[in-house]
Amino acid sequence: MSLKNAHQPSGADEAALVPVSPGGTYRTIRSAGGTVYLSGQGPMKSDGTFHAGKVGTDIDIPEAYQHARLVARQMLATMEDAGFDLERIEVVKVFGMVNAAPRFEEHPAVINGCSDYLVERLGERGEHARSAVGMGSLPHNMTVEIEAIFRLLD
Repeated sequence: MSLKNAHQPSGADEAALVPVSPGGTYRTIRSAGGTVYLSGQGPMKSDGTFHAGKVGTDIDIPEAYQHARLVARQMLATMEDAGFDLERIEVVKVFGMVNAAPRFEEHPAVINGCSDYLVERLGERGEHARSAVGMGSLPHNMTVEIEAIFRLLD
């Protein structure tokens, strides 16, 4: 079920599936025992910039939902690039942050984009615990930042 051979979706999901490099002194991916931790990732465009703006004023929910889907694709591509078999992983936890306008309250509707994509791609192994919160700002003014914890299956 390699992402490289999968049908390429349209819209915001068209960004190149390239490994995300850390923007500081940390690792993008770290495994400990049978657990894999992915650092927060934003919706990167094929030119290396991020989809940016405040959700609820600059960006509407459907567009931000697509950005969260893109991050889910990037996370799976990062796992695959690190040598993990997507058939042998399950998602444990997703933590989604939304660059939200002050009165915006629909954070879960945005992060559903990530959750929906993970379940579409991985089936029951994509079902996970989750938090979806609003932030006053995110790096590079990106619309969403999402981190995840995966478990390796025997």
